[in-house]
Amino acid sequence: MKVQQGDLVLVFNPPAKESKVKVARFGADLALVSLNHPDMNGASLVSHGEPARHWLRRQALAGGREPFVIAGPGEYETKGVAIRGIASESNYGGEKRINTVYTIALEGMKLAFVGALGKAELTPALKEALGDLDILFVPIGGGGVLAPAEAYKLAVTLEARLIIPIHFAGLGEAGALKAFLKEAGEDKLAAVEKLTLKKKDLEGKEGEVAVLSASA
Repeated sequence: MKVQQGDLVLVFNPPAKESKVKVARFGADLALVSLNHPDMNGASLVSHGEPARHWLRRQALAGGREPFVIAGPGEYETKGVAIRGIASESNYGGEKRINTVYTIALEGMKLAFVGALGKAELTPALKEALGDLDILFVPIGGGGVLAPAEAYKLAVTLEARLIIPIHFAGLGEAGALKAFLKEAGEDKLAAVEKLTLKKKDLEGKEGEVAVLSASA
């Protein structure tokens, strides 16, 4: 998942070269990693300005811009972006792991990326930390992360203005996106390549769903 503000590029859970998922083909200034798994911990492949397929060559380039990597709970502020990571649980990859849920303050909006979250029932501390959300990125593919029905239940509970499903293209169970959209009553919703948003664009929205194309 790529989020951009001006020239600043954030990437969430970029796949590593060992993953079956295609690696990112863009550079990033900030890389946020929710889980230590090849499907999500490829921060070394998103050095700024170099295509991911040249990752070996890129490591040898003098003066290359490596991303600032955040890979665990804590409070961070870098490049004008305030980020908070909160620990949660996941069974991704068939074993119990620590998953970091991130909140990001950007352009006057509050974004939440819950990574490989495995349970729709949140602890009181995590629910309080998430608070009032403008945009929620939620995994829907099952197989160690939330299943479609669980994902929509979580999204409704958090009352996010805009819900963006993730973890369904090349990952998770077949038909996850279709099942999620059915839960949301959005069976006919078409995917878009990108979204351009400002705070005012989200005013009055309540649980609207947007789907990003896997090729975006």
